[in-house]
Amino acid sequence: MCAAISASRSPDVVVVGAGLIGLVTAWRAARRGLAVTVVAETAEGAASPVAAGMLTPATEAAFGEEALMRFGVLSRDRYPAFVAELEDDSGLPAGYRPHGTLQVAFDADDLARLAHLSELRARLGLRTERLTGRECRRLEPMLAPAVRGGYLAPDDHSVDPRRLLSALYAAAERRGAVGVRDRVREVVLDGDRVRGVRLASGGELAAGQVVLAAGVGTPAIGGLPPGVVPPLRPVKGQLLRLRTPPGEPPVVERTVRGLVRGSPVYLVPRDDGEIVLGATQEEQGHDTRLTAGGLWEVLRDAHELVPGVSELEVAETCVGLRPGSPDNEPLLGPTAVPGLHLAAGHFRHGVLFTPATGDAMAEALTTGALPGYARRFAATRALEAVGGTGTGGDPDQWT
Repeated sequence: MCAAISASRSPDVVVVGAGLIGLVTAWRAARRGLAVTVVAETAEGAASPVAAGMLTPATEAAFGEEALMRFGVLSRDRYPAFVAELEDDSGLPAGYRPHGTLQVAFDADDLARLAHLSELRARLGLRTERLTGRECRRLEPMLAPAVRGGYLAPDDHSVDPRRLLSALYAAAERRGAVGVRDRVREVVLDGDRVRGVRLASGGELAAGQVVLAAGVGTPAIGGLPPGVVPPLRPVKGQLLRLRTPPGEPPVVERTVRGLVRGSPVYLVPRDDGEIVLGATQEEQGHDTRLTAGGLWEVLRDAHELVPGVSELEVAETCVGLRPGSPDNEPLLGPTAVPGLHLAAGHFRHGVLFTPATGDAMAEALTTGALPGYARRFAATRALEAVGGTGTGGDPDQWT
């Protein structure tokens, strides 16, 4: 979707950023009949191509984040229809796997914490089934004998974010969106209203509406009054992609989320035999270095749950920077500057929130207002920083 800008073309909307959130906004807006241009450059630490792709509001439920989980359930439940429509528009597979998620506990203390969270899931109406260790191993035979028990979440699934990105890219292009490989240096204003964007290459692209969806790079875009774009902190995640030997069954058939002596870990299988293993959650600024300690931590805990991971080939090591807002909730829709919208701050939930965010942003771009289900996350809301270490202030929060 990379193309030259026609001098005679003036898009209705410029979307800044080509991650999942930027591309779903572009595709959904184009389907509504808007002329869309996406401007993006390859950014180190981009979260979308690194993400594991878990669609797991039930097994991520955390006290204090009930509103986020309700939004997550709404978005998760839209995935089947969303994927069908996306694959029809793009002609590409989106990598959706509706196989459920198994959440397991390594020891008795871990199981007690999961049981405590099950009370929250029941209150939110999220389906889970408590299982003994033996029942967990019946579902996933490669689990270690030490696993004490867990919960099956039949409605928590997964998607391959890299395939999802490719499908969104193609679908947006087929719906008429134009892509420009460049960096937006600043938003251009005419008085107090958006007039377009100025590119790092020196050009200017006129548009009546601009959506900032550049992840952790969003606050660095200039030209705006102070406070219009809240700060977004980068939260580092290190993970590995492992390869199953040809002809051998994968070590897990479905997503397995585990708690090992209080430390969370996950294994997400792909249809091609890849296993995504992760992930750290580190408040280290814009540091994108892979570290021995971070990868060891992930491998250590995964080995405790599924010893067979130690025999798999390491296909890739990855680092991503999740964009965390001051209150760890997304920033969506119109801002105080007429014509300027935000689609940012999705933190750990960018993949899960993709369908609901795309629909909400398309509504805002065509009507000027967010739909009711997304208004809690309005970009103009009052923001207060949460406590803790970037996990909503809840020590039981999962990465």
